[in-house]
Amino acid sequence: MNHYENVVIDYLRADRAVFVNTECCIQVNPGHNPDKTGPHWYCDAVALDFRAKEIYLCEISYAVGLFDLRKRLRNWHANWEGVLAGLRRECRLDDLASWPVRPWLFVPESSIPLLKKRLSELPQPCKFDAKITGLEEAQPWRFSNFNRNGNCETVDSSIKPG
Repeated sequence: MNHYENVVIDYLRADRAVFVNTECCIQVNPGHNPDKTGPHWYCDAVALDFRAKEIYLCEISYAVGLFDLRKRLRNWHANWEGVLAGLRRECRLDDLASWPVRPWLFVPESSIPLLKKRLSELPQPCKFDAKITGLEEAQPWRFSNFNRNGNCETVDSSIKPG
């Protein structure tokens, strides 16, 4: 886990209505060993927001060009139904089946235009609605560390499907 992953995890956990599972393995096909069952990804964090009634696949990147994040999003898009099925199966989310699942992407604010461009390059209609937050918003002095209350994002950069 890199430094900014810890900062974002603290940001997510500061909202008492959000529950976080870090480095969560999402595998498309069931099986004991994900390395032998097909496509799978270790998501930086899966966050369940009980206030918004949404499930977030959180990815954190500050890499120039966002190439790895772009590849991850393309793979998720190509396997979206399997990602959803695997997430619900492996994390036992049957009772939350009606909750939408969205990528929540944390990148430097200066990279948000590039990320929006990369998202627009996905096959349309897009299979998910990505939420984007600038890494600068996750800095600990920008929010209450015990009661973030889900409303301090100043960057409204949601990308709507198709």
